[in-house]
Amino acid sequence: MRTLPVKDLKPGMQFDQPVYVDDSTLLVPERVPIKEKDLKRLERWKVETVRTAGQEIVARTTGEEGEAQSGSFFQQAFNTPEQQQVLKTYSEVAQKLRKIHQRVKEQEDLEAAEIDRIIDGVLQLLEARRHEMIEFILYGFQGEAGYVENAINSAVLSSLIGINSGMAKHKLLHLATAALLHDIGMLRLPEEIFNKSGKLTSEELKQIKTHPIHSYKIITRELHYPEQVGLAALQHQERWDGTGYPRGLSGSSIIIPARIIAVVDSFEAMVSKRPYRNSMIGYNAIRAILSDNGRRFDPEILKIFIRTMGIYPIGSIVLLNDGKIGRVVQNNVDAPLKPRVKIMINEKGQEYRNDRGEIVDLFDDRTLFITRAVDPKELSAQAGGHAPQPQ
Repeated sequence: MRTLPVKDLKPGMQFDQPVYVDDSTLLVPERVPIKEKDLKRLERWKVETVRTAGQEIVARTTGEEGEAQSGSFFQQAFNTPEQQQVLKTYSEVAQKLRKIHQRVKEQEDLEAAEIDRIIDGVLQLLEARRHEMIEFILYGFQGEAGYVENAINSAVLSSLIGINSGMAKHKLLHLATAALLHDIGMLRLPEEIFNKSGKLTSEELKQIKTHPIHSYKIITRELHYPEQVGLAALQHQERWDGTGYPRGLSGSSIIIPARIIAVVDSFEAMVSKRPYRNSMIGYNAIRAILSDNGRRFDPEILKIFIRTMGIYPIGSIVLLNDGKIGRVVQNNVDAPLKPRVKIMINEKGQEYRNDRGEIVDLFDDRTLFITRAVDPKELSAQAGGHAPQPQ
């Protein structure tokens, strides 16, 4: 981390890593421009310095305009008022949860009502901005994902599955709470273990496998949530074929909320940035989940998950057979390979600025189809109109 004087910051500046006011307060995510109101907020708070591990993204010259555009247009798609509201609310929730995690880590007293308020905020955001929330989880600018982001994302995705399975409201609240807290027991492990980026030793792995037990105790004994909430966290590492932990349960012996969290936790880990690897694009993560063949996950839960997320999840960048590149904006439940796609780059390699491309419905237009998903990182190699070629 390096320190930046606030007086040197200007509106429009952006960095390739998040900028923080302090250890727990995010100013702006990576590749999101600093706004005038951000600087006024720092002035009001009398903050003189901020911190970032990144470097400023310097504007390209005219000769490099094509490269600059191709690197920036993806960001434009996530700069709508709706996405900015998601970012704002998500950051506020993350800040609250980060403080709760610190108190759990230090074994301070905690009230369940504080968790309930976070769950209410997550579900309200999901109800108002479902599509934008999925996009943000898959391709948003949260920065490097940790236990806070994993917890929020898991609560959101688990809730979506619960909603699409017709779960009663009180059970949905229990599911969302268990998903938010499923890994909270990790905070009771030695810090050098749960922050380790390299390979775990066999002894460290044994300690890691105790975290569901710690989660269960925190949820039921310290926060006094119902047994079902604690059991969902306790069993989220159990596997359909009985190869999981801590008890080696299998099949219907695992309660349904735990089966849902198991799928979501695996998917979220694949699409989120981690210190030790890059994120997977949503399509590849869906393929990996589908290849399970009844080993780890309940096949019926998987069906609901795929109906919820689609083969090409909302926000996925896809290459069409006519050379256009677009972003999936809505899935078709009856035809998962035929979503609605907003065109971002046309067949000549020219981008639509400010996310103004047309929307095509692949279900209605039978001449068009997706040839493959595109990793957003590829788009930075698009200078000069060279579109990725089908594999």
